[in-house]
Amino acid sequence: MKPVARSLYARTALTLALAFIVFQAAAFWVVYRTLIVPVAERSADDLAGLIVLSAQTWVELPPPTRAAFERELARRHGLRLTTAATAAAADAPQFAFRAQIEAALSRRVGGPIVLRGVPGTAAAWLDIPLGGHDLHAGFFPDRYAVKPPLAAIAVIAVGAFLSLLTALFLVRRLTVPLARAVQAASQVGAGELPEPLPETGPAELAELARRFNRMAAEVRDLLDNRTTLLAGISHDLRTPMTRLQLNLEMLRDAPSAARIDRAVADLADMNRLITGYLELARTTQAEMKVRFDLAGLLEEVAADAGLSWQGAVPCEIEAGRLAMRQIVTNLVQNAQRYGGGTPVELALECTGKLARVIVRDAGAGIPDDQLEKVFRPFYRLEASRSQATGGTGLGLAIVRQLAETNGWTVSLKNRAAGGLEATLEIRRGVR
Repeated sequence: MKPVARSLYARTALTLALAFIVFQAAAFWVVYRTLIVPVAERSADDLAGLIVLSAQTWVELPPPTRAAFERELARRHGLRLTTAATAAAADAPQFAFRAQIEAALSRRVGGPIVLRGVPGTAAAWLDIPLGGHDLHAGFFPDRYAVKPPLAAIAVIAVGAFLSLLTALFLVRRLTVPLARAVQAASQVGAGELPEPLPETGPAELAELARRFNRMAAEVRDLLDNRTTLLAGISHDLRTPMTRLQLNLEMLRDAPSAARIDRAVADLADMNRLITGYLELARTTQAEMKVRFDLAGLLEEVAADAGLSWQGAVPCEIEAGRLAMRQIVTNLVQNAQRYGGGTPVELALECTGKLARVIVRDAGAGIPDDQLEKVFRPFYRLEASRSQATGGTGLGLAIVRQLAETNGWTVSLKNRAAGGLEATLEIRRGVR
């Protein structure tokens, strides 16, 4: 198996994670610059204005009322104004947007302001020389410092996280079927037939699963046919080879023309069997398409087979001519061999999009449950199509394989009046 880091899911997940991190960072920067900083600067300016205005008011008040004013500021606004020493010598504790508050105070006072603090307290103090008084103003940063809009940041973070999870879930739904297909393809490559892939999910993945399942079944059928072909070769050739060997041994002691004739007949049988096997093996390759008149081809086949051909209107198709001729020839020979000596009819139906070649006989027909089985290599019916009547059991197998390779359809059905009807359908593809 591929390392996890190289898998499609891992790479897609990493790409999405990086994209969402960049998105969240950009969103936070936009919120910070367009919302948090302007609000902080405005709040800092309001606080600086309140402190300076309070100090100016304190200076203008009569001394007896200043103490009440100081208490009112402390109660309502949490501000402290005093002329007494505050022991604020250390640097004020750090808090959010301290720089903005110091800058606003500096603008209001007209000089540089640095906040100082008293050890052990959370207050921030500053000196305001005003009206001949050295005022000290203090406030609590926790009350006046601008709080970052955590809700907005949380919404962005949660939204990005949920979006990432959703994207990963969707990617997982896509990659899991693909991973199953990869594993199944490995099994097919090893000659095994995997479990069918679930034909569910999005339309594209369902169609991919359907096509893969069909391909896997076809590959398995091809392997079965190859095994059957090899077994048939070893079985069918053994008998004539044994007879040939026996005749040759007997010719050593008593030469005989009859034995030589039997040996020649055995060689002919072997040649016929090998020719059938080679024809079946070649059916896996589609023939190059050419444009020709199907009616003319059927006329040639009918003449070669000694059939009465009534003729048909021209029907041009674009297909493999040799494959078409072999299929029709095999169907005609099959009807002549197993039709019980009844007349064989060859017909052509041609429409705008479809051409049908029909071969009919009036023989015994085939049981309905055997109509598909006779297309298997070496499959023979004991009654009407036994080996005693001749044939290798490959004729219809070659027909079906050639038809499927070239994209045509071949089927058999019993006629109501008796006999068998074989139909070959070809899509015309007329320009």
